[in-house]
Amino acid sequence: MGRAGRGRGLRVAGWILGVVGVAAAVGAGLVLRDGYTTAVEAGPAMEPTYTPGDRLFLEKLAEADGGDVRRGDVVAFRMPDAEGGEVVGGSGSWVGSGLQRVVGVGGDRVAFDGTKLTVNGTPVRESYVKGGDPGRGGERYDVKVPPGRVFLLGDNRANSLDSRYFTSEQSGTVSLGAVSARVLDSAAAPVALGVGSLTGVVLGLGGAGCLVAGYMLRGRRTESAWR
Repeated sequence: MGRAGRGRGLRVAGWILGVVGVAAAVGAGLVLRDGYTTAVEAGPAMEPTYTPGDRLFLEKLAEADGGDVRRGDVVAFRMPDAEGGEVVGGSGSWVGSGLQRVVGVGGDRVAFDGTKLTVNGTPVRESYVKGGDPGRGGERYDVKVPPGRVFLLGDNRANSLDSRYFTSEQSGTVSLGAVSARVLDSAAAPVALGVGSLTGVVLGLGGAGCLVAGYMLRGRRTESAWR
């Protein structure tokens, strides 16, 4: 193949690599930006599952995706009040935001008799609870979770401000609209998207290099033709 053929082949390869690379970098980057985030656990409410300083990967949840929240999920929640602060609960007495575990969803009956937690009459095996004692720091309750809301508890029952303490306000529950993200068990998905975006950048740069080389070869051919 002559120099002209090599130059044409490099230019074609450059355009292909460039288009594929830009599409991969932008597509994976947008999905990563819009679908995932990270957070650092600040308090002790979720010990021993997560400890202060742990960096967590979270899947963002749109309000329309609230129905996808399941029992056992650890979620991030926030509810702004009229003054811009953060409150959870009907009257605004539960102030704050953070990470807690979903124990009950709309329609569930959540009860604690002082020794065990039950959901719809079935005992819940809470191997994640700190100290193995689900009763630490809590009082007895028996509530029905309203539709479109979730009942939240911290894994560190002795040091968690959660649904147990506000059962007189919407049964202590939080609106699904206040749930912004779910903690991922694995960082595989966001890491894969990050790698995909980086690979796209590399392909795009490779394509640009091929285009430069291809046009340089064509320029040399044109120059030699006039000699």
